[in-house]
Amino acid sequence: MTRPLLLTAGLLGVVAGLRSQLPNAVLAARGLEPGSGPLTLLGSAVGRRASYLAAAGEIIADKLPMTPRRVDRGPLIGRIVSGALAGTAFASATGVRGARLIPPAVAAAAGAFAGSWGGYTARKAAVEATGLPDPVVAVVEDLAAVGLALAALPQR
Repeated sequence: MTRPLLLTAGLLGVVAGLRSQLPNAVLAARGLEPGSGPLTLLGSAVGRRASYLAAAGEIIADKLPMTPRRVDRGPLIGRIVSGALAGTAFASATGVRGARLIPPAVAAAAGAFAGSWGGYTARKAAVEATGLPDPVVAVVEDLAAVGLALAALPQR
């Protein structure tokens, strides 16, 4: 049984809210290649490598004290765009074309907004409640984001 397209797109958006570069890296790792237009670049060898490097770089940069909050205007917009791109890429990889790509993009963008604020709030609360250093809690968030991304996407 397959998960409904909009639900999967929304979950990918939530992942983008947690780690903006992770959804496209997981799409690439699962072999889901967009089928049309400029999105096909994401499925190319160069696109896959770039998505892996971007995801790894973000996971490292997230732990640095000078990294801006994900809910600041610029990072939040970037996460929303990344979520929309991931939802669109997933939909394209499943054969959706043209204007039918808009609903998955919107679902993923909404998921990214929710994931950004939810992840920010949860991480802040976890640090306060446990007294653990933020980077330790961030590693747990990394694992949750990877797990959610893998659970959202079908096995190939």
